[in-house]
Amino acid sequence: MLVEHDVPPGPLSRCQITGSENLNLIIDLGHQPPCNALLTQELLREPEISYPLRVFHCPDSGLAQLDYVVDGSVVYPPSYPYRSGISAPLAVYQRAFADGIVARFAPATGSLCVDIGSNDGTLLTGFKRHVLRALGVEPTNVANIARTENDIETIQSFFTEALAADIVRDYGHAKIVTMTNVFAHMAPLGEVMRGLVRLLDRDGIFITESHYLLDILEKTQFDTFYHEHIRSYSLKALVTLFEYYGLEVFDVERASRYAGNIRAYVARAGLHSVAPAVGKLLATEEAAGLHDPRTWQGFRNRVYEQRDRFMAFLYDVRRRGMTVAGNSCPGRASTLLNFYGVTKDQLPYIGELPTSLKLGMFLPGKHIPIVGNRRIVEEQPDYLILLAWHFTDVITRRVRAEGVKSRLVVPLPEFSVLHD
Repeated sequence: MLVEHDVPPGPLSRCQITGSENLNLIIDLGHQPPCNALLTQELLREPEISYPLRVFHCPDSGLAQLDYVVDGSVVYPPSYPYRSGISAPLAVYQRAFADGIVARFAPATGSLCVDIGSNDGTLLTGFKRHVLRALGVEPTNVANIARTENDIETIQSFFTEALAADIVRDYGHAKIVTMTNVFAHMAPLGEVMRGLVRLLDRDGIFITESHYLLDILEKTQFDTFYHEHIRSYSLKALVTLFEYYGLEVFDVERASRYAGNIRAYVARAGLHSVAPAVGKLLATEEAAGLHDPRTWQGFRNRVYEQRDRFMAFLYDVRRRGMTVAGNSCPGRASTLLNFYGVTKDQLPYIGELPTSLKLGMFLPGKHIPIVGNRRIVEEQPDYLILLAWHFTDVITRRVRAEGVKSRLVVPLPEFSVLHD
């Protein structure tokens, strides 16, 4: 069956992989603005656009997807404020990722490594120190930071089949292509896949990391659903997708990034023996009921329970006249705070690192100010909510080292107040 994998902006009522209309609701998070559509002081006076944020699951393919696609130029404007290199644990993780790829596949000196959605080039610095040619593809202005601060050659563009042809013409085929937390984001999936096939050398390897649907389920990670994440992959979904393009998942790992990623190793079909890990993880998904609609009903119930506990806490804090602030403002914080209905009266500000591109801006939807985290140290709120809860251990060590004495609140996977 011929399936069109490219989808235009707007409603999406069929599985993007198989075309099936057999879709079941995971959760309806209401209408929300794009999570990184941060507002300036001036924009607070202007109308704000929001879009449906509903997630459905296709048991036939194993894919979870939004049922409304926001245009990529809206979700990823040139001023997009995310920068990967400012997060110390993420920077360490990405460079270790590159080291592991080089150790395993031993690309020859000078081989071309392309990172699609390369952001500030942090991952590519890991390949470059192994004397490999590093090339980034990044649609936002963060590409300038990659060039100037990390000395990574970067093409500022969305990845397309035509761009892949240009890269092959100018640089040759790629031995290694990576997409970390990017492959789930692109609406023109067919365009991306055709470009990938064109870009890869005959024995090239594609490695992709995405939020893993099984971890989303197990850790109640509804906050990883936002308009950038059009799709959330299971291994079943990845295996099904790559078969359409003569590619094959030959190995798979569960990784720790963002509280649970799936790392898939992909090459042309038959090039590598398929590792036992692939079959084992497919069986794990089935045993967990990942593709059973009843499983997702339980997920929804847990989300509502965590919301009720969180909001009851905020009401109680206010009743007792105590103070609270937020720490860190990843994209997932926007989903959580907007869905829970947290106002700036309940959460007066969110502290961010001094190098963050989000400082001085306001959270979309709820308009909570994003400030330098020095304010947390100075004001010592009674409670500090760790919105980047997937980095709880790292953030706890940092804020304690800075002298923050606030009691720390972790919203997910289960609401808790830490007693460290």
